[in-house]
Amino acid sequence: MKNFNIILLMLTAVTLVGWIAAGCSGAPPEQKIVTVSIEPQRYLLEQITGDKVQVRCLLSDGANPETYDPSMTHMLNLSNSLGYLRMGNIGFEAALLDKICESNPDLPIYNTSEGIVPVTGTHGHGEVTHEVTDPHTWSSVKNARVIARNMCEAMVEIDPANKDLYRKNHKAFDAHLDSLDRELSTMLAPVKGSAFLVWHPSLSYFARDYGLEQIVVGGHEHKEMSVIDLRSMIDEVKAHGVEVFFSQKDFDSRQVTSVNEEIGASPVEIHPLSYNWENELRATAAALVSSSTKQPEE
Repeated sequence: MKNFNIILLMLTAVTLVGWIAAGCSGAPPEQKIVTVSIEPQRYLLEQITGDKVQVRCLLSDGANPETYDPSMTHMLNLSNSLGYLRMGNIGFEAALLDKICESNPDLPIYNTSEGIVPVTGTHGHGEVTHEVTDPHTWSSVKNARVIARNMCEAMVEIDPANKDLYRKNHKAFDAHLDSLDRELSTMLAPVKGSAFLVWHPSLSYFARDYGLEQIVVGGHEHKEMSVIDLRSMIDEVKAHGVEVFFSQKDFDSRQVTSVNEEIGASPVEIHPLSYNWENELRATAAALVSSSTKQPEE
């Protein structure tokens, strides 16, 4: 840790020298930076901040949050930020907080999921799952409205010079999210009460919002199932008449294919950590509706 701090201080010093030199040469000042944890957050925040700040993300699109280790560049971005708007319950955030607070004691840190009613029991460590909060709060439009409100309040506090713009943009975006929620509710009304299969429990809040049942295959640790557990799960899925199997290409096990050979559901690839947050939710809803309206083969 001592060596890490020394390196971080050296990099910060180099950055400060660059800023001073730029100021002396008459070059325009660098844009303000705000750091978030994941790409869906970046999308949400940019709807509020516009071009007033540069939103940087710790976890790049396609990276695995369960094995993520921040680079020195990421840590330097944090030290140069107006604030860090964390998602709230992602594992790598908890692992980083002590390091961030030690290296940047004056950095404002905000939990953008504060106020969201949590889903529990989908994730955990070892045998302990029932009290662990599901971290995928952004998979819900209703939650996104809470997240966006928290983001707006954070930006007003750390960049008060632009507070009127942030509040104006947030008001417009909140109305848009309300419209999106109603759109998805209408789309999914015909399949309300149905179940879908997912390898990793990334759609818990989405399912809660629209009266769906999420059946998890791979669990929170992506471990392959025993033959007995696999057989039991397949029987459960068949009993529910599941028609859609969601999985993530970069993270999910080879068992996805073998399991689905017995179930016969429609395989659908999802990208919960994509910047294209709205498109992902619409595509998820469309897959559920499309599968329910398919005619059985003769």
